[in-house]
Amino acid sequence: MSYQFRQFAIPEHMLAALTGYIERGVPVGDFLTAVLENNLSEACGRADDENLANLPAYVAYLYNEAPSQCHGSPEKVRAWLAHFARRRDAAIYDTDAQASPE
Repeated sequence: MSYQFRQFAIPEHMLAALTGYIERGVPVGDFLTAVLENNLSEACGRADDENLANLPAYVAYLYNEAPSQCHGSPEKVRAWLAHFARRRDAAIYDTDAQASPE
């Protein structure tokens, strides 16, 4: 499965990485981080040929499909990742507390 926007497409493996970031706060690589942070020059510099040619699909996907809180600036990306990190930490703490004898 890939995401299509006009003649552009996000490759399957990259869409899987974006989905992991959006749904579970999984950190992504330098290219996707630049895309998420709305840093065009960094995204272009980090992209391989396929991703460079398909940048419009990434923009369309984020605009049309992703929560606005998860992209658009470095601050939003850091906050999104921090939110999920806190949730993971809380889940680990809850699991540890339930396993401990009282």
